[in-house]
Amino acid sequence: MSSSAALTLPKYQHIYNALSADIAAGRVKPGERLPSEAELVKTFGASRITVTRALRDLKQAGLVERRAGSGTYVLGARRQPRVQALSFGLLVPELGQTEILEPICQGVVNAPAARDHAIVSGGAATGPEHKEEIAWARCRQYIDRRVAGVFFAPLELTPGKDAVNTRITTALKKAGIPVVLLDRPAQPYGARDDHDLVGIDNRRAGYRIAEHLLRAGSQRVAFASLLNAAPTVDARRAGYREALDRYGAPVEQGLTLAVDPEDREGVRRFMVREHPDAIVCANDRTAALVMQTLLSLGCSIPGDVRIVGIDDVPYASLLPVPLTTLRQPCHEIGAAAMSAMLDRLARPDLPPRDIFLHPTLIVRQSCGTHTG
Repeated sequence: MSSSAALTLPKYQHIYNALSADIAAGRVKPGERLPSEAELVKTFGASRITVTRALRDLKQAGLVERRAGSGTYVLGARRQPRVQALSFGLLVPELGQTEILEPICQGVVNAPAARDHAIVSGGAATGPEHKEEIAWARCRQYIDRRVAGVFFAPLELTPGKDAVNTRITTALKKAGIPVVLLDRPAQPYGARDDHDLVGIDNRRAGYRIAEHLLRAGSQRVAFASLLNAAPTVDARRAGYREALDRYGAPVEQGLTLAVDPEDREGVRRFMVREHPDAIVCANDRTAALVMQTLLSLGCSIPGDVRIVGIDDVPYASLLPVPLTTLRQPCHEIGAAAMSAMLDRLARPDLPPRDIFLHPTLIVRQSCGTHTG
């Protein structure tokens, strides 16, 4: 497998690689038993769960079989399935700009199902003004190379994003190349793509994070997002409104803020006009910008206003007021996307699927309920 990015392997994959290398080199022969899980825990200094996952992946790869009450045994070559090596394209023009995309791509590349295949990546766009052109150029490159499939994270935060996303998915479909969408749809909120999508249920995420504030006693909860955001933001906003309605809080258009959160005067006018006691931010990046602006205006967080985000990017816990957020299982999303792609190739007549993994609520000081 190859990748243009230097990506770190998780612990379980180090164990998998070591054991599979022993099998390939004949150091452990067909029919022989591998060391017990307890022995492997000591050898690799890993947890039992990590060792179990590595053994499970060896079994899925056809290298070993698990015998109840006996152990794990190496299979003979005749029982190991042959896998045709395929080449897949990563079309992620905002890699390096949107924080969750790198770990999702790592999940794709490091997935057990990706070991026999090549992952091609063109890297990140050089700047926001070039994203649309570069995304289309890479799409054409993948079509010319006849890759077996493309993992596509549709563009956001550009005025022409919808037209470019549609152009890319239409071209790939016409070329007969399957597409698995990463994190977000290619179509505006409410429309259905003809492609598999792997991410989180963003409508439910918006509901859940707003509900956390409402249960904490907030009564005027606002929603803040960037302009030209992805359809995931519309879904999160819909979930936020459902939570307000469910808990009897005011659902007012004025409480929705879609401006540059670094616009100090615009944010000040919003706070004076609407008097929110809490703000759901569409993602952690927006939350960080809103927090910085509010602090510069002399607002106390969470004393005057509570703030929450969604994603749990690496700097969320390092903000001036550590951020309460929903953590996306990014690596697992990437691994699930690879499995979805191989499943799509094996069963091309399946209807398009949305594959959702569950985020985890991370409570920190910004919501006012942290007790640690």
